[in-house]
Formats: sequence, C-alpha cells, structure tokens
Amino acid sequence: MNNFSLEAELNAFLSPHLIKDYCPNGLQVEGKADVKKIITGVTACQALIDRAIEEKADALVVHHGFFWKGEAAEIRGMKYRRIKALIENGINLYAYHLPLDVHTQVGNNVQLAQRLDLDITGGLELGNPRSVAIYGELDQAISGEDFAARIAMALQREPLHIAPSSSNLIKKVGWCTGGGQDYIELAFQQGCDAFISGEVSERTTHIARELGIHYFAAGHHATERYGVKALGEWLAQEYNFDVTFIDIDNPV
Repeated sequence: MNNFSLEAELNAFLSPHLIKDYCPNGLQVEGKADVKKIITGVTACQALIDRAIEEKADALVVHHGFFWKGEAAEIRGMKYRRIKALIENGINLYAYHLPLDVHTQVGNNVQLAQRLDLDITGGLELGNPRSVAIYGELDQAISGEDFAARIAMALQREPLHIAPSSSNLIKKVGWCTGGGQDYIELAFQQGCDAFISGEVSERTTHIARELGIHYFAAGHHATERYGVKALGEWLAQEYNFDVTFIDIDNPV
C-alpha cells in the first residue's frame, strides 16, 4: 500500500481529527512510498528503530512518537539520531497517541479492560463520548489484594497498590492507561471503588488515602503495550500486511 494511503486508512479507523492532542497524529516522518512490512511498538525510541532497521521494515507504527507540545523544536542530539535513522532507511513513522487510547476496538483502555475482565460502562468525563478515562465493573466484588494479583498476572508486573484504611471490596473500577493518575478524583466522584493508571504522582497516594479509594499504578508502558499491538493485528487482518509487534520493555 502507498504510505499516504496507509495514513488515510489509519486516520479513518482512529479518527484523530476528533481529538485534541499534545502531538501530531498520523505520518510523522515520511519514508519509502510502498509499505509491506510493518513493525509496531509502544515508543519510537532508538532501540525500536534499530529493530525496525534489522527487520527491514517499511513502516513503524507507535503510540508514542515525536514532536510533543512544549518540547524543543530543534532536531539535534537524540532526536536527530532517531529521525536520521528513519530517513536513511526509508522507514515511515506513524504515531497515534490519544486516538489510540480511546478507540473502542483497539484502544489501550479497552485492551486493558479485556485483560482484567472488566465490563465497560462509560466514560468518566460525563458528556464526552471520547473520554480519555473510563469506568466499568467486575463480575463480582473482590479484595484489593486479589485485584492486585489479577493485574500482576495480566501485565506480568507487580502494580503499586495504595489501599484505603478500610478493607473495601472492589466492584466498580475507573481506569486510564498511561499518565492518567489525575483522573482518580473523577473516579471517586463517579462512585468507583478503585482506580487504575499507568503512572503515579506523589500526590496520588495522599488523594487515594484521603478519599478511601483503592489505587493501582500498573506502569505506563505495561498498560499501553496492547493497543498498538491490537492495531497491528487489525492492519494484518484487514490489509494483509506483514506486521510484527516488538516490545522494548520499560519499567516505568
């Protein structure tokens, strides 16, 4: 498929024009015109770019790309080396940030829900059909310790669990993958027993304790590896691309 045609198909599927974001979504770095082999991964770091070069990929599709709001505009140092490697090897870089978080089929939030057996109810941001944070329920109420064990098994890493002083069971859960820790108060307002995000801030501990809500920090990378993987599987199924997901692990 032509590289601009691929961007059009991805845009039609993910609808980035409907979401205000902190970076450009779509084709960020242009490469060769024809795309057959695609590598997917969470972040367009040098290690993932090097693997894409080794695999002789025509395109790299990621969740975290380049050109973030507020970052330095100059292309030098680390940013230069990354972009230089892509251009010299003719690799197209496609990045989708919030559109990939909120997508109802392949989105990070939906993919996390599937792995934790959560039934999605709606968005935490009332009136926003593309709420970045969502909520749902477990089939039956369980303890915080049991839910932490479920997260650990699903993501293959131990979450940080801030438990309330009382031994409240968990039934209704709010979550936002990645750096969504500040939605915890909204989750409390919506009556959630627990809230999950990828990252945690110092203030989050105090908020969870004082509100009496279970909080789980499960890792930014760990909670967001499944959306881009699912997007690659969709590309392979719909368009018969040769797609490989490469996980460059990150403890954060």
